[in-house]
Amino acid sequence: MNPHRRTTLKAATALGAAALLLTGCGAADMTQQASPYADAAGAKTVTLSVQSWVGAQADVAVAKLILERELGYRVDTVQVDEVPAWDALSQGRVDMIMEDWGHPDQEARYVKDKKTIVPAGEVGVIGHIGWWVPKYFADKHPDVTDWKNLNKYADEFKTAESGGKGQLLDGSPSYVTNDKALVNNLKLNYQVVFSGSEAAQITQIQRFAKEKKPFLTYWYKPQWLFEQVPMVEVKLPKYTDECAAKAPEAIDCEYPTTPLMKFMNARFAKKGGKAADFLKNFKWDAKQQNAVSLMIADQKMSPEAAAEKWVADNESVWKGWLPK
Repeated sequence: MNPHRRTTLKAATALGAAALLLTGCGAADMTQQASPYADAAGAKTVTLSVQSWVGAQADVAVAKLILERELGYRVDTVQVDEVPAWDALSQGRVDMIMEDWGHPDQEARYVKDKKTIVPAGEVGVIGHIGWWVPKYFADKHPDVTDWKNLNKYADEFKTAESGGKGQLLDGSPSYVTNDKALVNNLKLNYQVVFSGSEAAQITQIQRFAKEKKPFLTYWYKPQWLFEQVPMVEVKLPKYTDECAAKAPEAIDCEYPTTPLMKFMNARFAKKGGKAADFLKNFKWDAKQQNAVSLMIADQKMSPEAAAEKWVADNESVWKGWLPK
């Protein structure tokens, strides 16, 4: 995910977050996956972009169920990486990105300059990306939570994949992160190792925790995994707008914290009727999102089944999202 961009969230603030498993970001060829229902004039259809982290999948699953059941729409979903999703949204190949962790460059291009995309309100979740170690390790070595001491522990974080250096565990290579730049610019004796996906990263973290092994990982809040594996954040150099404005390879400060945002195709925002109004109204908090994410990622329920359960139990919440 980060999470999340998930990411180099330059002069914007952003929340950290979860992929289809609480989710990261999945690759997709939009020329093959663009829905025939996207931007279909006069049709009661909606196409939602699904990011790969489970939090975003939870957003889409719940929105899809309510759009279909309560408002009578046909909803199609398309999985696409976080940056290509902006191009797909601009071109009307999808109507909505339900959860964005901060892409100021894309926002400047499509929202401010081309005006083909419009903001559609906050998701309601505050995201934060960072580096984390397990609490059981931080309790024994409290100074590990200061980045200046990370080299002291590099040998303890080594793995077979990290080439003699400490391992910084990342998720999907498709995530836009600052980690390689941070390792280089802060002169840390670490190697960024990609697990391949959010789900694979979660599995790796759970395995480390079960064996009480030390680990350092890129991760994000909100995320249900913190309930199973308590983690403590490593403090990186303080975030500043000046740092965020640097070239990606020159970043040397922590990730920002920001409200997660929704974005909508500009034409759909004007002509999408009740569907567009509902999606603008859609807003829930981290606890609510994590409840659905946990069902998907940990309890192995399908997104549809998880959405069914949450919707059945939370009518007072989602009723308020329906257009008046």
